[in-house]
Amino acid sequence: MTHVRLWRFVVPPAREARFIAAYGSQGDWAQLFRQARGFLRVELWRGEDGSFLTADHWQSSDDFDHFQASLGPRYHALDAELEGLASEEIFVGAFDTA
Repeated sequence: MTHVRLWRFVVPPAREARFIAAYGSQGDWAQLFRQARGFLRVELWRGEDGSFLTADHWQSSDDFDHFQASLGPRYHALDAELEGLASEEIFVGAFDTA
């Protein structure tokens, strides 16, 4: 089973390059996630409407929970650092493969 966490973002054009650098498969988030057990990959997609969707793939929801418990302060620091890149940020949900 795989656990996926989806986020949707609306990003002003002037911030797109920095957003892609932070949220892409080799970006700031992926670098942090790679330090945790069970992390698989990050995918970043651009929608036809210009919005972005990120998919953070983990082996299990337990692995994501362990990441939050062990690296939570670094997660929150990075989140604060990147605050304002997107004009809209929506957590779509957490899903497990069926």
